Amino acid sequence: MSDLLSIGLSGLGTSQTWLTVTGHNITNVKTPGYSRQDAIQQTRIPQFSGAGYMGSGSQIVDVRRLASDFLTGQLRNATSQNSELSAFRSQIEQLDGLLSNTTTGVSPAMQRFFAALQAAANNPSSTEAREAVLAQAEGLGKTFNTLYDQLDKQNSLINQQLGALASQVNHLSQSVASYNDAIAKAKSAGAVPNDLMDARDEAVRKLSEMIGVTAVTQDDNSVSLFIGSGQPLVVGNTVSTLSVVPGLDDPTRYQVQLSNGNSIQNVTGLVSGGEMGGLLAYRNSALDSSYNKLGQLAITLADTINKQLGQGLDLAGKAGANLFGDINDPDITALRVLAKNGNTGNVHANLNITDTSKLNSSDFRLDFDGTNFTARRLGDDASMQVTVSGTGPSTLSFKDANGVDQGFNLTLDQLPAAGDRFTLQPTRRGAADIEATLKNASQLAFAGTARTESTTENRGTGKIGAPTLTSGPSPVDPTVLQGAFGPNGISLGATLSADGKTYTLSSPLPAGWSYVDKDGNALTGSPTLTSGNTNTVRMAFTDPSGQKYSYEFELSGVPQNSDSFKLGFNDKGISDNRNALNLLALQTKPTVGGTDNTGSTYNEAYGGLVERVGTLTAQVRASSEASATVLKQAQDSRDSLSGVSLDEEAANLIQFQQYYGASAQVIQVARTLFDTLIGAFR
Repeated sequence: MSDLLSIGLSGLGTSQTWLTVTGHNITNVKTPGYSRQDAIQQTRIPQFSGAGYMGSGSQIVDVRRLASDFLTGQLRNATSQNSELSAFRSQIEQLDGLLSNTTTGVSPAMQRFFAALQAAANNPSSTEAREAVLAQAEGLGKTFNTLYDQLDKQNSLINQQLGALASQVNHLSQSVASYNDAIAKAKSAGAVPNDLMDARDEAVRKLSEMIGVTAVTQDDNSVSLFIGSGQPLVVGNTVSTLSVVPGLDDPTRYQVQLSNGNSIQNVTGLVSGGEMGGLLAYRNSALDSSYNKLGQLAITLADTINKQLGQGLDLAGKAGANLFGDINDPDITALRVLAKNGNTGNVHANLNITDTSKLNSSDFRLDFDGTNFTARRLGDDASMQVTVSGTGPSTLSFKDANGVDQGFNLTLDQLPAAGDRFTLQPTRRGAADIEATLKNASQLAFAGTARTESTTENRGTGKIGAPTLTSGPSPVDPTVLQGAFGPNGISLGATLSADGKTYTLSSPLPAGWSYVDKDGNALTGSPTLTSGNTNTVRMAFTDPSGQKYSYEFELSGVPQNSDSFKLGFNDKGISDNRNALNLLALQTKPTVGGTDNTGSTYNEAYGGLVERVGTLTAQVRASSEASATVLKQAQDSRDSLSGVSLDEEAANLIQFQQYYGASAQVIQVARTLFDTLIGAFR
């Protein structure tokens, strides 16, 4: 009887454990990271009797969690990748919307500016048309400024997000370390802390949403977490701390540091995966280049327009004034140089743009070892040749390995200290600094500096075209030009050959003047021109200071001997639009990042930026959608093993309830038999 009673009691205990496990599964059906648990049941050790070995009931020997390290790791990696791509996507979609928007984009603003310039070129004496050019120039500058402000806000937001993510990573890392300690202690006592292991796995999964981690299970069942190329984040119950601080080279670009005791390591370039990895990847591959490319366009546009205006005359006959602010304003040039935090020298540096056609959109790094300067172009990590001239102040120029000048120089009031480092950003702030500064519309230089005319006594059909200033200083010096042309201009008389098929012009020319070839080289005497054809004549004047003015004009028709043409200063240029047309021509000239076939027009440069961002956006959007599918598959695979099915658990609940009732019935039978036996001896 006692055996039967013992068997019944074991059945009650076993079924009660099953019911407890089933109830635990049911109540945790919505608990994140929970793994379904299952009881391991086996028979008790049988007892020997005269009839052989008799069973003694059942027992629960373990409660296990249905989990797979492989599926858990797969889910963790999919979570990290999806979070990274989602963060990247959310940022670049904002950027794409800004650049391509018809309201905030630069292309519509440039179109409006050149449309106003076209209207003014058609009527150069119109004050209203000139005022419209100023208004559109102001609008164009503000469009650049607005885009820069939006990029800057995005950068600031990324800095804030990195800081918030670092705090969350530290909190979760501490939780993982605490779970490691508790699990290790429970394991050493022979227990299986299923719920603690689930909680730790869920903490690691949440951590992977924020930063990519590698998990390694140790012998004591603790999990060590590593980031980057193996930098320890959690080892047992020891935790390293993430922090986000202003960058050493650029305080506006926050960097991520990993601290362990007294050891601090910059891991910004090592972080990947998770939201933090996505933000850093976006900043490196899209935001920084957008800053620089937009700035390069703004600087080039302002400089080329200002220089072209400087080669014309305004309504008062003066050299054209700048429409946009000087790209080498001292207040601007100082902001292009960032000294590394921790430099020991006290250097004041200014970066001046020398040739916008040679600028590229890269930042540069400059190091000084106490004797020599070394520089690298950060865009492609190319080494630069540094040439130093002067001492206190010193001027540094930069060329690549092919000897190509980089379009800027650096002035230092003194030499830096040994070990000092600088970040050079020629174009980073270009879009922020561009501003329409001209307020007087009459100062727009739409007229050319020289004019031509045929003498009224000419007997032939020779015609002279309007002269074009092909090269010269900007701004020109009207006083110098008036002196060069003289009060009555330069008379160019035609002298025909014996057969009348060719002719030459007056030679020698007044002091300082010469005929030149297409490359600007001086000719000995006048070039030989062909009658009846259109001939291009080039003349150059070198002033006492060494400045050279080069002009080009056409002679056509058939002049007669002694026919003459006059080249003079344009003192009647109120209705002249030649320089305005030259300004319009800038719209289609490859001025950004080179010249001729090597450069791009304003619209091509901006279109290239928009296209690149748009392509990246499309790629990231597709990758993000694919990663979401992979994440769902990983989650489904994990849930197929570890997820709780209410239908299955409800069926189990009924089964174990019946099991419990049957075991109770066994006990009741044993009791009845015992009572019967006792009654027989009364």
